[in-house]
Amino acid sequence: MLSPVTDADGAPFWRYAARGELRVQTCAECARPRFPPRPCCPYCRSFASEWRLSGGQGRIWSYAVPHPPLLPEYAAHAPYTVAVVELADVPGIRLVGNVVAAAGAALDSVDPADLRIGARVRVVFSGGLPQWVLA
Repeated sequence: MLSPVTDADGAPFWRYAARGELRVQTCAECARPRFPPRPCCPYCRSFASEWRLSGGQGRIWSYAVPHPPLLPEYAAHAPYTVAVVELADVPGIRLVGNVVAAAGAALDSVDPADLRIGARVRVVFSGGLPQWVLA
């Protein structure tokens, strides 16, 4: 499994994910959520932020099924599903992740024919990585 590359702004996201929590960076001044994490609020320009817990429910906004040829690190897992999920409790925030049958299941454990735009999903965690399962 590939590990995420973290930076100072995104590191809290990954620390929470390692604990099985899906949190979204939110401006402490105007309360608007933002993703990807960044140091300054794009709405009010404040540098104050906090990490709010999400319920982890959402809908598939888009998805793709990569097939070889791919980078060597990914080729052994293909074909697999990568989805863009819009969070139900944080509208406008979309996260990317794999759709799997259960936490820790193989990346190719869901038949792409079972997916559709708008399908309900919920977050699960495997090795500190958020993944999505059909709800």
